[in-house]
Amino acid sequence: MASAAVLAQKGHEVVLLERHDTIGGRARIMHKDGFSFDMGPSWYWMPEIMERFFQRFGKSTSDYFKLERLEPSYQVIFDKQNIAQVPSDYNELRAFFEARENGGAQKLDAFLKQAELKYKIGMGEFVNKPGLSWGEFMSVKIFKSALQLDLLQSFSKHVRKYFTSQELIQILEFPVLFLGAMPKDIPALYSMMNYADLKLGTWYPQGGFGKLAEAMALIAKDAGVEIVCNENVESLFIEDKKVVGVKTSKGNYSCDTLVSAADYHFTEQKLLPEEYRNYSESYWENRTLAPSCLLYYVGINKKLGKLLHHNLFFESDFEQHAETIYTNPAWPEEPLYYVCCPSKTDKTVAPEGCENLFILIPIATGMNDTEEIRNKYFNEVIERLENVCEESIKENIISYTAYSTSNFIADYNSLKGNAYGLANTLNQTAVLKPTIRNKKISNLFYTGQLTVPGPGVPPAIISGQIVADYIIRQTQKQEAHEIAI
Repeated sequence: MASAAVLAQKGHEVVLLERHDTIGGRARIMHKDGFSFDMGPSWYWMPEIMERFFQRFGKSTSDYFKLERLEPSYQVIFDKQNIAQVPSDYNELRAFFEARENGGAQKLDAFLKQAELKYKIGMGEFVNKPGLSWGEFMSVKIFKSALQLDLLQSFSKHVRKYFTSQELIQILEFPVLFLGAMPKDIPALYSMMNYADLKLGTWYPQGGFGKLAEAMALIAKDAGVEIVCNENVESLFIEDKKVVGVKTSKGNYSCDTLVSAADYHFTEQKLLPEEYRNYSESYWENRTLAPSCLLYYVGINKKLGKLLHHNLFFESDFEQHAETIYTNPAWPEEPLYYVCCPSKTDKTVAPEGCENLFILIPIATGMNDTEEIRNKYFNEVIERLENVCEESIKENIISYTAYSTSNFIADYNSLKGNAYGLANTLNQTAVLKPTIRNKKISNLFYTGQLTVPGPGVPPAIISGQIVADYIIRQTQKQEAHEIAI
């Protein structure tokens, strides 16, 4: 939608084809049993990225939905006697760190000063590059900036340079759990995620994440985009090394340019003949993916006292669970898990007196998620949740839906059922990510979580703009050349 809106704003006639009956992709809303469940994203971080997109169209996010900063930001449950609520106010956050480690407040200041620098460089100098050649990064300013990014030090070592408290380390390491590698294998660059978390804050769009998708659809339509739902693209028509049209489940569309926001691997391996693909199947087999998830959307017919909006359950060993995702793929024995309870903030997502729960267990990609496995983990998680909340939950469930790797494949053609995209490792960064441009078809481009800049909602919105801006620049060059002739 980001790509479509920007292209339409510049005068292109744009048709957006959506296979589902609603827009938003992974950020769809599921309405069931009186509940409104966000199906994917639930952490609204980096609000300035979304705001900048809306500003391109003379709008603000506030024109479409109310954004609320959560206080506390979230809570971390180490056990039911040790629950840490992470404040959004920075002075309170300093006191929170000081209470858990002598000198923790000053250490936090120093740590976040470094993290802020990385955030401003990463999100300012690097994130908007199309990643087509190393030449994009060959400026004195960018070279100097790169030296400050800690690309060769691990995130794990970087955090431990500042802190010794295992609780604080776990809180700081949790944002990188979804980046695609163990903290010891992720560059220290990604402490910028801690800056986004602890300084920029955790926010919530009233009505759910789907409100962001709905607002972007309105922006796109106002710019002139025609959005067509319930049409699945089945093949591409190629002539003279150009895409001239697409075949859908309901008909055909002609085109001068095609942007694929579908899963990159699916577009390449299923829609393109082999001679037009950028990458082989073996290339994709060797990519390192960020995790998949085992998800549960649960409606409860009562209020739960001990939950906040965001709840991280770290009662079991962090490294042991991470190893089952990244090192030796397997179903975890005692998984860490996350519970989002948006009804704590938003009355519209659940019937009166009820709670809306989104439960997430990060898992390795490619796992066989049978009904038996889904039931096993659900029963385990609910039992642990009842123990922490000190009240019954299972008998109060009035809505239940499980969702995992097979659903990601069925709904999004997701490579190995991944939920987030490619891992943010050094050898899958910038130019080393799958390219936005098809090398053999001059008018085919790719956007989304398997290309630059990477996984997550802000990067997805940036990705769409990168591709659209590149197409616009190429079109302008072509027009200038034609005029010169």
